Amino acid sequence: MDVGQMQRRLVDYTKSLFKEGFLDGQFLQLQQLQDESNPDFVVEVVSLFFEDSERLLNDLTMALDQPAMDFKRVDAHVHQLKGSSSSIGAQRVKNACINFRNFCEEQNIEACHSCLQQVKQEYYLVKNKLENLFRLEQQILAAGGSIPMMEFF
Repeated sequence: MDVGQMQRRLVDYTKSLFKEGFLDGQFLQLQQLQDESNPDFVVEVVSLFFEDSERLLNDLTMALDQPAMDFKRVDAHVHQLKGSSSSIGAQRVKNACINFRNFCEEQNIEACHSCLQQVKQEYYLVKNKLENLFRLEQQILAAGGSIPMMEFF
């Protein structure tokens, strides 16, 4: 596959992530902060998001497994996850967290367990999608090409 084909594939793939609601405009703003002086900015920020999210998902799993569930603590973890997913533009994770927080407020244990599964599913989906995106970018750069700038709005 030549560089032009890979670039078109990257643009199409990225557009699909927005169309399917995985990413929102915040991700584009993140990309605009990246430049020659900091070429790995987006990958670094998203990698931190992955690390934080893994920790928060583990904390949430443990908090939900407690015999006496502390809804305030669960809500604090979900709030953190919502904030970090929002900051990188992971729209579906953010939306799942909003839903989760509503059930924390209602102190609905069953719904909280269900929401945790939903949040995990959305997180692992977006993680996989972003890893694929970064892999495509690396292939383009390795082939001597440049990453096309995305403009949707």
